[in-house]
Amino acid sequence: MTYIVTENCIRCKYTDCVEVCPVDCFYEGPNFLVIHPDECIDCGLCEPECPADAILHEDDLSDAQEIYFQLNTELSEIWPNINQRKAPLTDADKWNGEPDKLQYLER
Repeated sequence: MTYIVTENCIRCKYTDCVEVCPVDCFYEGPNFLVIHPDECIDCGLCEPECPADAILHEDDLSDAQEIYFQLNTELSEIWPNINQRKAPLTDADKWNGEPDKLQYLER
């Protein structure tokens, strides 16, 4: 089992979650974070730390959110690992909660 970063992280990229991860399973893209599903130990520490409420347990994903399991798996294989908190994107607060952000995902 694993936790998954979902749509609301896009264009926000708060990294509060990274700071509490005991196994450093987060990976960073230009405007999105992902969790490597094979590295996540299902501890759940990251979920309450996300200011955007973008982290969900895989069992809690809706059908529409299933694509994020695939994206986390794929992108965690090519993006660099991140294990320290950084500042969020400049306009993160503006984008937090906006719908339909998948179109803005930069790979």
